[in-house]
Amino acid sequence: MLIANSTSMLWLSYYGVALLVIVAVYFALSLLPRLPRLVLTWCVAGAVLMPASFRLPLIEEGEFYTGWAPSAMVSAVGFLEHNGAALRGGLMWLIFGVAVGALIGVALWWWRRPDEYDYVEQDEERDGVAQPSRRREPVIG
Repeated sequence: MLIANSTSMLWLSYYGVALLVIVAVYFALSLLPRLPRLVLTWCVAGAVLMPASFRLPLIEEGEFYTGWAPSAMVSAVGFLEHNGAALRGGLMWLIFGVAVGALIGVALWWWRRPDEYDYVEQDEERDGVAQPSRRREPVIG
């Protein structure tokens, strides 16, 4: 059950807040052209959403707690604790998430870009160049 397991509820709430952050970043970058806006937004999304595994020592000798957390948090805790293994693992997944996000942003831009013919037609209409009529009159008989 979702409510009984606090870990799944924690992840669900984290991804809900992350979605709000990603939408806010997209609208905050609205002054940029479409390609940089998509790339930066998806880089942030990759950094926020990429998980990484971690390992924490317990009080008893030789026992560890292992789990999953956002890679940005794993690398930040590894940096603050001077734990090279956690920092390396967290940064590796963080950089991988940013790279995958950048690729998704470029792919979305490429998929949804306007055709170059649209620009030519708009330029001709703006310049007043007459285009041949594409409309065909109906013919009876």
